[in-house]
Amino acid sequence: MRIEVFSIFPALVDDFCSESLLGKARTNGLLDLRCHDLRDHATDKHRTVDDAPFGGGAGMVMRPEPIFASVEAADPPRPIFLMSPGGRRFDQAMARELADLDGFSLLCGRYEGVDHRVRRELIDDEISIGDVVLSGGEVAACLIIEAVTRLRDGAMGNAESPVTESFGASGLLEEPQYTRPATYRDHEVPPILLSGDHARIERYRQAQRLHRTLRDRPDLIEARGGLTADDTRLLEEFPADPYH
Repeated sequence: MRIEVFSIFPALVDDFCSESLLGKARTNGLLDLRCHDLRDHATDKHRTVDDAPFGGGAGMVMRPEPIFASVEAADPPRPIFLMSPGGRRFDQAMARELADLDGFSLLCGRYEGVDHRVRRELIDDEISIGDVVLSGGEVAACLIIEAVTRLRDGAMGNAESPVTESFGASGLLEEPQYTRPATYRDHEVPPILLSGDHARIERYRQAQRLHRTLRDRPDLIEARGGLTADDTRLLEEFPADPYH
């Protein structure tokens, strides 16, 4: 997968994406990440990429020339997305959608935003990571790159993880997880997890997914069409593992 990022701080993205799973994906050729510095296409000695907004107002706006020139020189994969609080909300479904592509590109804005002609004439769509405003799009771009890359075949050590984790095949939140030791400061692992009865363990886990999702994200239950009769039986058979 080829992902290209356009930013005035390309090292922020490049450095983050050089570590851990993303770094391995780049080394293994699963991710071809190319980060471009918009200032390389500024035309003055100060490498200026912003200017005051027409009509007055607070802050500065990113000029169109360096952005158009950078994108046109790179000829990046489309779609090209602008990172913007007003864009389509990014979620796991969109991550899966992007992971099915051969590539895409991300434009990171700064200051008060980009000249509107960039939106109108250059990019294909906008992506938001939530109702929050950041100083620039680089952090959001890193989030998207990681969420998408880990869904590509071979990116994760365990192919089952994307299926069983939160927002996976069940559409529920992930159940609580335990590891050794079986007893820590008098707190014991649920005995069923040590039973070796894998069918019953999976029913317990599904019950815990339902309990957690009902408590924290009931909208996800509604999106599945509510509880089934088997869901109700599981909830009655296995009490919720407490959290706090």
